[in-house]
Amino acid sequence: MRVFVTGATGFIGSAVVQELLDAGHHVVGLARSQEAAASLAAAGAEVHRGDLEDPDSLRGGAAASDGVIHTAYVHDFSETHDPAAAARTDERAIESLAEALAGSGRPLVVATGIVPTPGRLSTEDDDVPDSPSYPRVSEPVALAFTGRGVRVSAVRLPPSVHGEGDRAFVPALIAIAHAKGLSAYVGDGSNRWAAVHRLDAARLFRLALESAPAGTRLNAIGDEGVPFRDIAEVIGRHLNLPVTSISPEEPESHFGLFALFASLDGPASSALTQQRYGWRPTHPELIPDLDKGHYFNE
Repeated sequence: MRVFVTGATGFIGSAVVQELLDAGHHVVGLARSQEAAASLAAAGAEVHRGDLEDPDSLRGGAAASDGVIHTAYVHDFSETHDPAAAARTDERAIESLAEALAGSGRPLVVATGIVPTPGRLSTEDDDVPDSPSYPRVSEPVALAFTGRGVRVSAVRLPPSVHGEGDRAFVPALIAIAHAKGLSAYVGDGSNRWAAVHRLDAARLFRLALESAPAGTRLNAIGDEGVPFRDIAEVIGRHLNLPVTSISPEEPESHFGLFALFASLDGPASSALTQQRYGWRPTHPELIPDLDKGHYFNE
């Protein structure tokens, strides 16, 4: 298949590109800079110049493809980040991609997040909440095109997609521990993070592209729920810092923009995905991956 991939040089997208190439697909990657274009070419992919805010480039890439995998998103952890604006950009990008595929039966696979279900495991059967507190609209926007002849599927990712080259949540926690001189968890630290290795997630994107029926929701979950205390402890051990509980009133002052994630209890299951698609996580789980040391050598 000729596959158009957005976010093709990102942490997850670059793994998806390699997974597709290894499986014999022809990959066309979206590149918004010369550096990204050079990286894609070096990997063996074709380059398509454009970005998420250029609908013509998105439509052109999708129209010339046999299928699309959309992993790009405006991830910005600065103080000025506007989650609603990021969601609007994603919505417009998905609409541009899907409109180019409408009526063709070709696949569109979109990356999205695990659905929060406080107090129990999140599953593939849980619907995305219609709530301002859950601003990411990738899944419902894409799935709306299943009635317009697009084979849409959504791959739901957990808070930690980990592996070498990670620049997201775990590295942020490590940086905070460095800055504060301690590795903290909230309360008793029993709140849980679901997690998956980036290479396992990449394989699931490929399987969805190749075989998922229209309207499918897949959970990319390796660890169903890692207690946050365990994450804090392994960070403290590798940095030789004390590991300390903080009260439920302190996360914002300690973790800043990451306070919500530090308190998050979001266990999730991939049992249905594994049963239906034969996908099995085979790469290291989160704590063993952290213990390999590469997160602390950069």
